[in-house]
Amino acid sequence: MGLSKLAFGRTVPVAKFLRRGVVGLAAVSFVAGCATIEIVPAHLKPLNKDAMMLLGKKQMKVESSIFVRVFKQESELEVWKQREDGRFYHFKTYPICNWSGDLGPKLVQGDKQAPEGFYRVNRYQMNPKSQFHLAFNLGYPNAYDRAHNRSGDFLMVHGKCKSAGCYAMTDALIEEIYALAREAFIGGQDAFEVHAYPFRMTEANMARHKTSPHYEFWRPLKEAYDTFEQTHMPPTVVVCGRQYVVNVDTEGRKVDPMRACPPLRRQEVKPFSPPPGMKRADIEERIFAEGPKRRHFAENGTPISEGRMSLGIGGLIGRFGYAGASQATPADRQSAAR
Repeated sequence: MGLSKLAFGRTVPVAKFLRRGVVGLAAVSFVAGCATIEIVPAHLKPLNKDAMMLLGKKQMKVESSIFVRVFKQESELEVWKQREDGRFYHFKTYPICNWSGDLGPKLVQGDKQAPEGFYRVNRYQMNPKSQFHLAFNLGYPNAYDRAHNRSGDFLMVHGKCKSAGCYAMTDALIEEIYALAREAFIGGQDAFEVHAYPFRMTEANMARHKTSPHYEFWRPLKEAYDTFEQTHMPPTVVVCGRQYVVNVDTEGRKVDPMRACPPLRRQEVKPFSPPPGMKRADIEERIFAEGPKRRHFAENGTPISEGRMSLGIGGLIGRFGYAGASQATPADRQSAAR
């Protein structure tokens, strides 16, 4: 029988880890009189009934791969899941309780900026022992960031609704997001992509921000955003010539982030079309989890307030949503260094 640690806790037999075996294996029992109370560690909690029902409604497997998009201005994090046709479909949008800094990428250690760009989360970046309830490390700085001598580390998506350069969720919501990632890793996904955007990269929003000093940095981010909107597939992104290059095939050649790009073949963008028997309206349905948003912006990106709490969408769409309810561990290394 194989063993798996998966950065989620102690090593356990894989077969027992899967599905319903998680609770029995992970539970810690306390006996008081005739009563037995079982406490499941947060990182091993199974997805709740509503989340499982939503997966079933959307014809998604609990162990299928995930893709994550983050939108600063809207304070939203999306989780998409892959279906049998290989395309990704929207699972749920979660409110980001708090993030620090302004629109624009993280540049230097200590600037308190939450990062923007293309990041990849491996299983070893999952942190079940975070001081911020649960967390996963985004992998900043990536190849692009390093090519521009950007500094900082331990930039996370985590709980506790406190941020010093991270994207902070409520504890209840990070538990569900963490569980979706955990199940995807158990299902065989090697790593999942996180695309962190300043805002939804529509033509109108880009026009509103055309005078931003970050506009040129945002252009390839928009290309990736548009590609995913058209295809429901995360685009290929490479770094060469100190730039993000989207929708290209390296044909097995290694590219150097610091050197000029070699000749690269553009990949064909194959637009998404609904599979037989599925209505476009069902695909375009969006489920929003409830929760606070502490950052508020006008359409032009000007902060309105940081202390006021909002429930954002104001409820779930459909019956199947999830109501979500500064120190650091060595694994976090959070706070001033960010």
